[in-house]
This record gives sequence, structure tokens and C-alpha cells, in this order.
Amino acid sequence: MPGVWSAEREWSRGERALTAAKLMLGWVALLWLLEVADVISGHALDRFGIVPRTPSELVDVVPAAFIHFGFAHVAANSVPLLVLGFLAALGGIRRFAALCALIIVADGLGVWLISPSGTNTAGASGLIFGLFGFLLVTGFVERRPLGVLAGVLVAAVWGGSILAGLAPTQSGVSWQGHLVGLVAGVAAAFVFRRREAGPRAEPAV
Repeated sequence: MPGVWSAEREWSRGERALTAAKLMLGWVALLWLLEVADVISGHALDRFGIVPRTPSELVDVVPAAFIHFGFAHVAANSVPLLVLGFLAALGGIRRFAALCALIIVADGLGVWLISPSGTNTAGASGLIFGLFGFLLVTGFVERRPLGVLAGVLVAAVWGGSILAGLAPTQSGVSWQGHLVGLVAGVAAAFVFRRREAGPRAEPAV
């Protein structure tokens, strides 16, 4: 019956949103727990940041995205990661996991290659810039009106902060990591774009 079919599809959307919300709340909670552990340990976790062009530092490409330099640092990243991650995760958890993996690895390698010598870079901001780039263009890439609207809203809310984060003049900010993350997110919109599905079969009644 049409009514039953509609309710089933709506329930699926609700479940997807609930799963995305739980995932991102857990992710942000993990970042805070890691920072608490970092403070308790005398900032022992800071060594998992990325020191450029040091071969042994390549193992820190992924961990660096989960480490922060103080509570103010993790607080600044929490809301944008929560919101942008939630929006991106609505497209499917498996695709979201692959998207985040691509951005984190590409951003970490970019930081390792082009950041100034003697710096130590860590934090979720590279991923945040990547998610911003992904959400900004994926609606246009997939020709989805709702995706385009989401991209416009994301740009309206965070566009100014993103542009400021790309400025090379800010002290103590890795604009290189922000830039590489943004480029990786835009590229990911093409890599993970959804193909047009064929005609949907009518549900059996």
C-alpha cells in the first residue's frame, strides 16, 4: 500500500539521521577525551602531530587529525566538525567513512610535504575544511537541488571562517593543512559522487 511504503522510506531517513548524529557526537566526544588524556599525561599526545619531511612522522598522518593543542583548540573545532560531519554522514555511513579517510590521509601527507620545517601540526581542522569543500560542491557534481541548497547554506555560515583560515598571515595556524584539506574535500566530491540510478521498481503490495 502506498501509505505503508512512504512510512517505511521516511523511517529509513530518520534512522540515517540518528546514526549520523550518534556517530558525530561520539567523534567529538572522543576528541575531548583525548585532550583530557593529553593534559593528564603532560601533553604526551602532542608528539603525534606531524613534523614535516621527517620519514618517521608519516605514521602520525592519521593520528594527528585526532590530537589537539589545548581545550581551546578542540573547542574551536567541535561545532563545525559536528555539523559538517553530520551533514556529510547523511549520505551514508560507509561513504562518509571513506570520505573522511581520504581527506585525513591526503591532508596529513600534504602537511608533511609543504608545512614549514620545525613545525608540529595536529587537529581536526584539515578534515573540517575537507568536509566543507565536499559539501560545497557535491550537490553541483551530483546535480541534486537539495545538495546545492546545503552547499549554499554551508558557504553562508562558514565561508568567511574558511577564507580566514586560508590566510598565510595567521600565526600558529596551518593554512597549508587547511588548503590541502579543502582541495581534498572538493576532489572527494568527484571521487564519491553518486551515479544516477535506473528507474525504481514499483513496490509490491
